[in-house]
Amino acid sequence: LIAGVLGPALENFLNLATIIGLETIVECHTRNEVQAALDALAQNIMVSNRDRITGELYPEQAIKLAGMFPGSGGPIVTIAGGGVETTEEMKKLLAVGYDGVVVGKTVMGSARAPEFIRSVRDRTLLPAEFSQWGLDDVEFDMDGNIMSGPKRNIP
Repeated sequence: LIAGVLGPALENFLNLATIIGLETIVECHTRNEVQAALDALAQNIMVSNRDRITGELYPEQAIKLAGMFPGSGGPIVTIAGGGVETTEEMKKLLAVGYDGVVVGKTVMGSARAPEFIRSVRDRTLLPAEFSQWGLDDVEFDMDGNIMSGPKRNIP
């Protein structure tokens, strides 16, 4: 759901989606749009570094708006995207509190895809809430269950 397009109808669309069992992501581009998504109790919010109308890139936009969220790990899942071209930019967005980063053109069909995947698998990118739990030697399956046996060395 695009906050700037829906305007005051955002809350109604979020409620309708919940009633029919849909999971939504509210795409925001400005401080006012993020505030509208928070006011409407959106559970998943993506902040885009691109202007929705012109497509112009504002590379620091997501970083500037990161302080509006209660912190990584919930209760709101936050994602940043738009113009992320390096693993350093991705790590910076995760470090300021985003739970995830959307990487598109930079990675899709690119020889750099393995570099981004390795960075995402880097245990130091775990949110601060988890990094203190001593999970360095634990491996989880896709459902979040602890896997038996020693941790495999995955590059």
